[in-house]
Amino acid sequence: MDHRAEWEAGYARSPLRDVPFETISGIPLAPVYGPDDGEFPGVWPYTRGPYPSMYRSRLWTMRQFAGFGTARDTNRRFKELLAAGGNGLSTAFDMPTLLGRDSDDPLAKGEVGRAGVAIDTQDDMAVLFEGIPLGSVSTSMTINSAAAVLMAMYIGVADATGVDRAALSGTIQNDILKEYQAQKEYVFPPRPSVRLAADLIAFCAAELPRWHPVSVSGYHIREAGSTAVQELAFTLANGFAYVEAARGEGLAIDEFAPRLSFFFNAHIDFFEEIAKYRAARRIWARWLRDRYGASDPRSMQLRFHTQTAGVSLTAQQPEVNLARVAIEALAGVLGGTQSLHTDAYDEALALPTERAARLALRTQQVIAEETGVPHVADPLGGSWYVESLTDELEARAEDVFAHLLEAGSGSMLDGVIACIEDGWFCAQIADAAYEFQTKLADRRWILVGVNGYTEGDDDLPPTLYIDPAVEAAQLESLARVRRARDDDRVRRCLERLRRDAADPTVNLMPALIEAAAARVSVGEAMAALGEVFGTWLERSAV
Repeated sequence: MDHRAEWEAGYARSPLRDVPFETISGIPLAPVYGPDDGEFPGVWPYTRGPYPSMYRSRLWTMRQFAGFGTARDTNRRFKELLAAGGNGLSTAFDMPTLLGRDSDDPLAKGEVGRAGVAIDTQDDMAVLFEGIPLGSVSTSMTINSAAAVLMAMYIGVADATGVDRAALSGTIQNDILKEYQAQKEYVFPPRPSVRLAADLIAFCAAELPRWHPVSVSGYHIREAGSTAVQELAFTLANGFAYVEAARGEGLAIDEFAPRLSFFFNAHIDFFEEIAKYRAARRIWARWLRDRYGASDPRSMQLRFHTQTAGVSLTAQQPEVNLARVAIEALAGVLGGTQSLHTDAYDEALALPTERAARLALRTQQVIAEETGVPHVADPLGGSWYVESLTDELEARAEDVFAHLLEAGSGSMLDGVIACIEDGWFCAQIADAAYEFQTKLADRRWILVGVNGYTEGDDDLPPTLYIDPAVEAAQLESLARVRRARDDDRVRRCLERLRRDAADPTVNLMPALIEAAAARVSVGEAMAALGEVFGTWLERSAV
């Protein structure tokens, strides 16, 4: 079967949206353009997209990131976003939760509910999703070190409300490797942390077939200052490492790989970003088939979420961020993203206001409904410029993979961990960030409102205010749960958690789900694991 015939067969099986696929002038549009012997969407190596019909069948999920204050506060914002036309939820947790600490931990003081929502126990998780049908709304949770603990609470809420685990759909980030490389929200050393991530992958493969148990995240690598090449290469290397870790748990590649997903940044260099997504799909398809032996096409089809670049936003002339976000979002769509978050224009100043969050969502809706871009799969495929950039990004990523494989004596998992331990990743990102800052200082790169076009337009918009009373309310809520729960049951659950953690052959998810149901807190569960796993301190590059 030739490439076009294979694509046509897949396209014929695809349900289509009931919209006119034509320009605003009435010119009919083909679903894809290109030579018969070229690449096609939905056909290996998926450079042009994972699905034959792409957005003709279904638009990307408009998944706006939200989280602040108490679970009740964020629940209200979730419902506002759904009412405004969003069709997926994405949860931001506060810093104590991200680091596996309870709101009453001394180190949490002043941070509770500030940069995301505070979640201490399964009761908080129940309030967070109160009135939201977990069986039909796709949910994303951005958390890594404590991902398994929070996922256990989410499963517990579903169990308590009668939602079949098999009906749950969504994603939990659960990408601990990039924490050591970029975001720094780690708790345990790399190897037990990878074991915890792999346990969640294995558990979801068995019981949550519609859930993505890891979202391999380049976003934070880019936000830390990396180049597009580094974001692409480090992210895919981490993905390969998780593949090796899951196979180490006895899973066959096609048992779990179809549910792996990715999370990329949409930065401001428009064509480079589009080429980055295309190169990512091609690399993943080739490595999964040729190195890891995948035979299921779904294992080889890289699917990803995109978020516009927070690091590109400026506090100066903040309304200019509306233009940046629109351009970055368009790059994500032209690159074939499966879901998208658009940053609010005021996020360089504070968490977004309701109005700013709604404008961010409207940006996606304009692209979806007014531009005609979703009518054609990979509209820029065949562009000499885009194809050349795609090839170049792929080649440079392969150079990085070669370095990591050498460091790991042929294992990508061992190579990634070795380069975390010796500080190589951090040094590479730091060098890239420094180089960009010198470009700004020398005005070799102009950032509007910062080192060029700086006159006027600096009035600051109203920003979201987090009342300090939020912290007091959360502390009282946690104290109330502690008073009401069965202390003997909590003790037994923590003993089991420590026992299971000490046995690397035991999957930790059942013990975590039992602990969540007993109202063991995030901090208590993480402390119990830490007694077995130890904690991690970053080492400088040598």
